[in-house]
Amino acid sequence: MIVAARGSLQLRLVLRLAILYVVTTGLVVGILVYRAYETAGSLHDRELSLRAADLAKQVSVDATGAAHLDLSPQLRADYESDRGTDIFAIRGSGNRIIAASPRGFGDIVAGWPAATDDPTYFHLNGLGGGAKDYYGLSIELASAAGPVSISVARAGGADALIQSLLREFVLDIAWLIPLLFLVTLAIGAVAIRSGLTPVREISELASRIRPNTTSIRLSDEHLPSEIIPLVTAVNHALDRLEQGFLVQRQFTANAAHQLRTPLAIITAALDTMAGSPELTALKADVARMNRLVEQLLRVARLDAVALDVSGVINLNDTAAMVVASMAPWALSQQRTLAFVGPDRPVEVQGNVHAITDALRNLVENAIIYSPPQTEVIVRSHPDGAISVTDRGPGVPTVDREQIFERFWRGKWARSHGAGLGLAIVSEIMKIHGGSVNVGDAPEGGAVFTLHFRLRMDGG
Repeated sequence: MIVAARGSLQLRLVLRLAILYVVTTGLVVGILVYRAYETAGSLHDRELSLRAADLAKQVSVDATGAAHLDLSPQLRADYESDRGTDIFAIRGSGNRIIAASPRGFGDIVAGWPAATDDPTYFHLNGLGGGAKDYYGLSIELASAAGPVSISVARAGGADALIQSLLREFVLDIAWLIPLLFLVTLAIGAVAIRSGLTPVREISELASRIRPNTTSIRLSDEHLPSEIIPLVTAVNHALDRLEQGFLVQRQFTANAAHQLRTPLAIITAALDTMAGSPELTALKADVARMNRLVEQLLRVARLDAVALDVSGVINLNDTAAMVVASMAPWALSQQRTLAFVGPDRPVEVQGNVHAITDALRNLVENAIIYSPPQTEVIVRSHPDGAISVTDRGPGVPTVDREQIFERFWRGKWARSHGAGLGLAIVSEIMKIHGGSVNVGDAPEGGAVFTLHFRLRMDGG
C-alpha cells in the first residue's frame, strides 16, 4: 500500500491523476452507452427499411392493371402471426390502400401524406385499442406498380433481446469500470512513486549536509527537467554558503592565532610583577582570555579539518589519562577527581585527541561548578559511555538543549567562560556519530554523559 504525506508532491499528482481518470472514464462510458443505444436504434431503423424494401418487391400488377400484394410464405407468416409485433400498410397513387396488416393500421395511414424518398418516423400509441406501442417509418419505394408509400412498424417490446443485451452491457460496465479505475490508479501511483525516486534520493543527500560537510553537492542525473533548475540553484547557494563558512573559519583561526602571542607576552609580564589584589584579578582575566582563544582554535580546527575517527580507543585508558593529568589542577582548586571503570576494556572507534578534548572540557566545567571540598567522578560504562558527575547546582531542565549551542550562556552560568566548551563537546560527539546529554546526579549536581558506539569485533 502506497502512503504519502499530506501535501506531498506524490499525493498531489495521484489526486490529480484520480480526477483525470474519473472525468475521462465518465466521458468514455457515457459515449460508449450513448453509441450503444444509438447503434441499437440504427439497427432497428435498418431492419424496418429492409422490411419496407421486401414489401415493395412483393407488389405486383394483375391483368386489369390493379396493384396488389403477393406475400411470400415467410413474410405472410410473420405478419399474420398472433404476436402482432409487425404491421405494415402500402399505399398507391392517390393514397389508395393496396394492402395493410392489420386493416385498422391501413385506415390510419390512409389519412397521412404520401411518403417521400427520405424516411419519416412515427409512433403509434395503443393501435386499435390495444396496449402496444408501435415505432415505425414511412418511405416511398419503387415497385412493379410504380412508386408506392410503405409504412412499417414494430411493437415496442419486439426488440427485447437487443435491449437485454444493452442492459447487460451497461451492468458489465457498472462493475468493471470501477475495478479498472482502481487498477489503473494503483499503476499510476506506482509509476509516480518510481518517477520521484531521484527526487527522494537528492532529498536524502541534502539532509546529510552539515556545517562540516558543505562540500556535498546535489546531483542532477536522472532528474525530471523541471527539478534540475531547483537543484542547480541549491548547489549555487551551497557554493556561497561554503565560501561564507570558509571565510568565517579562516577569520576565527587567524584571530585566535594573532591573539595568542600578545596574550602570552602579557601573561609572562604579569608573572614578573609583585602581587596585589588588582594584579590577581588581572591575571584571572588574562587566563580567561587565554582559555577563550584556545577554545576558538579548537572550534576552528573542528570546522576546518575532517577528523579521522577510525582509530580504536579504549575509553578506560582515555578517561584514566584525563583524570591523571587534571587531578593536580583539581586539587589546586580544592576539589578531588576520581575515575571508576569496568574491569574489561571498553573499545570504541574514534579520534583519541578529540575524545580527550571533549572529556577535558566536561571535567573542567565540573570542577569549576562544584563546591570546594567535593569530588568529581569520571566513569566509563560497558555500553560505550563516559559520564562526569559533579556536586554543583545542576542544569535547569529548560536549558539542557541550549547549553550545547555556541556562545550560549544561561543566567545561572558563571562568568568564567564564553559558552564554547560544551559546543565543542557536542560537535566532537556528532563527528563520532554519538551524542552528549545532561541529567541530574543522584546526590545533587549534574551528570554529563558521552555516548559512543561500541566497536564490534572485526572492526
